[in-house]
Amino acid sequence: MESQCLSATGSITKLSSFTILLFFLVSSLTFTSTEAYDALDPLGNITIKWDVISWTPDGYVAVVTMFNFQQYRHIQAPGWTLGWTWAKKEVIWSMVGAQTTEQGDCSRYKGNVPHCCKKDPTVVDLLPGTPYNQQIANCCKGGVMQSWIQDPGNAVSSFQISVGAAGTTNKTVRLPKNFTLKAPGPGYSCGRAAIVKPTRYLTADKRRWTQAMMTWNITCTYSQFLAQKTPTCCVSLSSFYNDTIVNCPTCACGCENNSTDPGSCVEPDSPYLASAVAGNGKSANSPLVQCTSHMCPVRVHWHVKLNYKEYWRVKVTVTNFNYRMNYTLWNLVVQHPNFDNLTKIFSFNYKSLTPYAGLNDTAMLWGVKFYNDLLMQAGPLGNAQSELLFRKDTSTFTFEKGWAFPRRVYFNGDNCVMPPPDAYPWLPNASPRPTISLLSPVITIVASLVFLLAYA
Repeated sequence: MESQCLSATGSITKLSSFTILLFFLVSSLTFTSTEAYDALDPLGNITIKWDVISWTPDGYVAVVTMFNFQQYRHIQAPGWTLGWTWAKKEVIWSMVGAQTTEQGDCSRYKGNVPHCCKKDPTVVDLLPGTPYNQQIANCCKGGVMQSWIQDPGNAVSSFQISVGAAGTTNKTVRLPKNFTLKAPGPGYSCGRAAIVKPTRYLTADKRRWTQAMMTWNITCTYSQFLAQKTPTCCVSLSSFYNDTIVNCPTCACGCENNSTDPGSCVEPDSPYLASAVAGNGKSANSPLVQCTSHMCPVRVHWHVKLNYKEYWRVKVTVTNFNYRMNYTLWNLVVQHPNFDNLTKIFSFNYKSLTPYAGLNDTAMLWGVKFYNDLLMQAGPLGNAQSELLFRKDTSTFTFEKGWAFPRRVYFNGDNCVMPPPDAYPWLPNASPRPTISLLSPVITIVASLVFLLAYA
């Protein structure tokens, strides 16, 4: 009897071990990274500064300023949307430079009616062309904010707000909570408001400093996983020394499946293209892509073009496959070890990114103003291209093992899907590549399951 119990206990233990191992095997194949921390921009964030500049009989007047401290991630049209929840029963009497999307129930007020009485107001920027008496500095750009490197002067957005039914001193005022930021969709997570040292202001004559009554900051960080469940761009590769063109991985941004998701893509020669782009009832921000094997809205192609005695040349092409989006003020971030020897770049702007001291392997590229800073929607004009000339470093330069191709590529701050390393174009004298790149991990998983089942 005791031996039977021990045998049963051992079987249960083995079964439990098998279940746990199976769980981890499945988890390793399904879990994805949120990428909330960006290794190429470790300090990037949007900081919201709330400065109380004066007290009123029933509240205060504040200037709210948003700073985009992200080096290469910007906010494009239709712009940012800021929300929060009041701590008590505050109302917004008036706003300058922005407005709430809803007024809410203000029926308890007679005479002067507040601008907004909602517990959780949602604020949007005013559009360009707003009358001057409704503007303040850094407002009225339609919610568009540039990245810190491309245009730091336009990486700031502000509005003024008059709050009532609130505290009237530093000790009685209550900080708003549950801040949300959409730019224009999800992707940003905001922390709690934190009281900081009051902001100081220099007067126009530059002879006197004044300061805010009270200041608090809110920090919002970006996660590509929260912004969209699938990637938004991919990378393809080619070279002069190999006829093979390595396309974007199949289904990199989704799979073409018109049977279950009709209208998910459209052929460029389709007679229904115009009506599909109009998309009755569809959001202008929802992509309508050209039918491809990768189904990505944007493709970045890196072509190793020429080899000189002391230099080598690369051609970079950015192609838009999205029929509903013109990418304004787009940018690329490319990581490659030879960027510390970049000699010349044609028709793109360039800025070296050094997230870590002594390491210069990352570059930010973007279009020239009024020339190619607008990446047009899918079609004959939906591309931008440039060439990069690198000087060879004899201690590191090689065409072997895919060294000439980028390690990582971002488009508008989102990480692009790279082809697998064993698919890169090889030198003619290199050893043949494996025919099936996924066979090894599949065999390993199957062997593990067979082993466990044999001893269960």
